[in-house]
Amino acid sequence: MAIDAAAIATGIARAKARMATLEQELNEADAKLGDGDTGGMLARVVDRLAATEIAPGADVGETFAALARAAAGATGSSLGTLLATGLLTISKQTRGEQDIPWERLGALLVAARDAMMARGGAKLGDKTVLDAIDGAAHAAAESETGTPGERAVAGAAAALERLRGEPCKIGRARMFAEKSIGSDDPGMLAFLRLAEAMARG
Repeated sequence: MAIDAAAIATGIARAKARMATLEQELNEADAKLGDGDTGGMLARVVDRLAATEIAPGADVGETFAALARAAAGATGSSLGTLLATGLLTISKQTRGEQDIPWERLGALLVAARDAMMARGGAKLGDKTVLDAIDGAAHAAAESETGTPGERAVAGAAAALERLRGEPCKIGRARMFAEKSIGSDDPGMLAFLRLAEAMARG
């Protein structure tokens, strides 16, 4: 099995289905630290991704580039912009390829993480989606148990658990640093929940 256009389309379809229940969960998590709209924003992005035409056998890099454009056009939010940046970075890493071995998942996530850090200015440990991506990347690349997708989910879950007791250090949530202790960052939670959905099967 490999990451190809069909696998990407299937993953997006799973993400869209998961948003039916995840939207409210993310809004509630965000309401503790922000304006409570993360779920609604991400639902719009995922809807736009799901509406993107992905032809069977399409170039993987071009597929990710089309998804990046869709994400960028769906919202001007910081999380949406970072998602578009990550997708565009992966597209550059995979351009001209029809399929990608799953074993490259960790390296692709690292590339996306670094580009997103450069774009958004956050650092690892700031308690943002970057920490979930970092955990997923390392677990996918370094662990020897389960599939790369399963390992990525486990790594993201471990990062969420590890940082739950820490304060948010960047973005709007930093203004509620003490209040954020014991709460999940909405971006980290979103990444984990969607990764869980996309990794099934």
